[in-house]
Amino acid sequence: MIRQAALDALPVRGAVPALVSALDGHGAAVLCAPPGTGKTTLVPLVLAGLVGGGPRRRVVVAEPRRIAARAAARRMAWLLGEAVGGSVGFTVRGERVAGPGTVVEVVTTGVLLQRLQRDQELAGVDVVVLDECHERHLDADTVAAFLLDVRETLRPELRLVAASATTDAAGWARVLGRGGPGDAPVVEASGVSYPVETVWAPPARPVRPPHGMRVDPAQLTHVASVVRRALAEREGDVLCFLPGVGEIARVAGQLGGVDAEVLQVHGRAPAAVQDAALTASDHRRVILSTAVAESSLTVPGVRVVVDSGLAREPRVDHARGLGALATVRASLAAGRQRAGRAGREAPGAVYRCWTEAEDGRLPAFPSPEIRIADLTQFALQAACWGDPDASGLALPDPPPAGAMAAAREVLVAVGAVDGAGRPTPRGLRMARLGLHPRLARALLDGSAALGARRAAELVALLSEEPPREYGDDLAGAWRQARRGGDAYAARWRTEVSRLERAVRDPAGPSGAPPPDPRASNAGEAVSSAPPALEERGAGRSPGISASPAFEARGPGRSPGSGAAPDDGAAGLVAALAFPERVAKAKGEGAFLMASGTGAELGDGSGLRRAPWLAVAVADRPPHSASARIRLAAVIDEDTALAAAAHLRTEGEEVRWEDGDLIARAAQRLGAIELAVRPLRSPDPALVRAALLDGLRSEGLGLLRWSPDAQTLRARLGFLHRTLGGAWPDVVEDGALLDRADDWLEPELSRARRRADLGRIDAGQALNRLLPWATGEATRLDELAPERLEVPSGSRIRLDYSAEHGQPVLAVKLQELFGLAETPKVAGVPVLVHLLSPAGRPAAVTADLASFWRGGYRAVRAELRGRYPKHPWPEDPATAEPTRHTNARLRR
Repeated sequence: MIRQAALDALPVRGAVPALVSALDGHGAAVLCAPPGTGKTTLVPLVLAGLVGGGPRRRVVVAEPRRIAARAAARRMAWLLGEAVGGSVGFTVRGERVAGPGTVVEVVTTGVLLQRLQRDQELAGVDVVVLDECHERHLDADTVAAFLLDVRETLRPELRLVAASATTDAAGWARVLGRGGPGDAPVVEASGVSYPVETVWAPPARPVRPPHGMRVDPAQLTHVASVVRRALAEREGDVLCFLPGVGEIARVAGQLGGVDAEVLQVHGRAPAAVQDAALTASDHRRVILSTAVAESSLTVPGVRVVVDSGLAREPRVDHARGLGALATVRASLAAGRQRAGRAGREAPGAVYRCWTEAEDGRLPAFPSPEIRIADLTQFALQAACWGDPDASGLALPDPPPAGAMAAAREVLVAVGAVDGAGRPTPRGLRMARLGLHPRLARALLDGSAALGARRAAELVALLSEEPPREYGDDLAGAWRQARRGGDAYAARWRTEVSRLERAVRDPAGPSGAPPPDPRASNAGEAVSSAPPALEERGAGRSPGISASPAFEARGPGRSPGSGAAPDDGAAGLVAALAFPERVAKAKGEGAFLMASGTGAELGDGSGLRRAPWLAVAVADRPPHSASARIRLAAVIDEDTALAAAAHLRTEGEEVRWEDGDLIARAAQRLGAIELAVRPLRSPDPALVRAALLDGLRSEGLGLLRWSPDAQTLRARLGFLHRTLGGAWPDVVEDGALLDRADDWLEPELSRARRRADLGRIDAGQALNRLLPWATGEATRLDELAPERLEVPSGSRIRLDYSAEHGQPVLAVKLQELFGLAETPKVAGVPVLVHLLSPAGRPAAVTADLASFWRGGYRAVRAELRGRYPKHPWPEDPATAEPTRHTNARLRR
């Protein structure tokens, strides 16, 4: 029986007529409705004709998370007075509750994406609602782009609704308006959300900002104290938002003794815990949650929200193939969503663990995943859709070119696309497995070597990282999952069954093509491996069956299998999934991955003495040179070479390294050195280029610079600054190296090592740069003399080394008596450093006439008593210049 009173009480009901009208007129609309108004539950029922008397239509609702999909379906079924699986059902990965009579189906965006790849027309579906589109998950953006393509080319009658409480309405209106007469209409529901009081609750003392995944423990202690404060000051349940599972556990540990049940809700939490959080309770509760409770969920009884202000976003180092989650400040949109949970049923309060001033500096919306995440899976989906570079898709934000290029490299390496970016038959099958392409490659090729069941078990482990307590040994985690009774093991077994079915039945629900008749064991896997894995038989990796790693260590083989032991099997699948992460030991616990990144194991790891590893999970903390290995398996060199064959190179290496020339023939696996031998006769052009690299990295000081050569360089630099023209730029090393052919030959081409560079006379070489052709070179001593004769008759060396200043003449004061004008060089007055009789600085001037008139008196008064044996005339302009004392002068 329909619960009409509950339906009538939903505030979004007033906006439904406008939404229906917008869809009738435009076919697409943006719905903005505050939390708790019923946009997720009432709107699909009305659009499906299950309530309100409209025509019967089939509606698909796409939610970003499984918990939200299940909860929305249960709520709609309850409103209709039915059980889930009747008029309303749901489908998430590994679970489907729906029947032939299902009219409204709630799915995750990932499930909808797979359906679109199998059936681009989305036959039988009349309306698609994209819920919580403000979160900008990559799957959701991709689904929206594909659906708009479908409307534009195949099914103009398909209706689309983008719904959210805090979305960028104007942006989504532009996207949904593609191909139409204008932007899609925006329908807003004001609702009757209850007031939510904001309490600013920053820490009393400054805390360190998030760094990578790390959150300052002081911040978590503060969040726990705010939860206790909220329990004391307010009525009702408390919902606390934290960035991740680890932070939830730490805060829960600090809430011992509170007069409330503490629930930990996150994507990995058991279904029973998730259900308990979404069910009304007769006792007080504290629900510690990640962002899963931020959208589409009404948690009964919540009157207070404690917001840590933190969220997690993906980050990828594309150059090294490493990904990680980073803790960031939550956006204003996320903050509004979180606060709204406190006012869904009654007036409430939100305690924000930051200052009101900080709030104004927060980003308006979360960073779109397409800008920051690994795009390999997206690139494969786009290629299978027929748009390899995604340039024709109506995406809210275009994918970054660098991330797409990195994704393309991975797809080519695993055989998913060809050189032009078009999907191969293998790539089409990989796209329909519902896995990252790396894992799809491991499943297909691993099945050929190990069997479908064992490959599926290992890939399921890699698709959701095992709990930390399973350890860092993939083979050990595999055994733990087999015998485990925890929530992770239950989810793992479900995923294993799905993957095994997908491999054994390529033409089944996955929508993949039939088995390749060339396969040696078509009942278990299609032999569609890249050529590198077909060198020794269809579908089998070279050397796998005899791999010593399969017999290395560990307690035995998988049940009922005469195939490889667990350790070798785990290593093979991990290496197939992440070939850039095969790693060779360079010391106990330290490894170098093929990508070029160093990696380290924890101190207590049992893998520290392994000669080779396949690294399954690693991250690189910010500002750290090495990655942390979180999950890996032992392999041998044969397995590494087979899995990462596309990274294997052999050739001559001539380069500058560690201060000298290196010339050798090397075999490498990416950055890993396999074998080397010295080159006796390296290519002279490569040697010359390497020596130039050495000069660039270490400077021209590698050449032989006599004092005369250094002086010549300074003089030429002065003339270049002063006169320009034909006088060369010799001050900057880069400018000189750009003209190496003009002054370092033939000596540079004869050099073979660092010592040879040290034999090149830099002064003699610099002479080749003088403007001989114009005749100006003969004026060098005239324009920039090495020495200048002063009135005493001395010839004093000039210092031209000041990069942007005048030449310096450092001379004893008495030697300039009678000189009225400052000497000039190339028309530039020299800077005179007047010295005492002992050669110490006494004064500096660029205007001698002015100094004799004024400054000299002060210098004379100061130094006359200190140096009484030297002349200190009152009128230096008429005095006789001298290098000698008074006594010498009298003689």
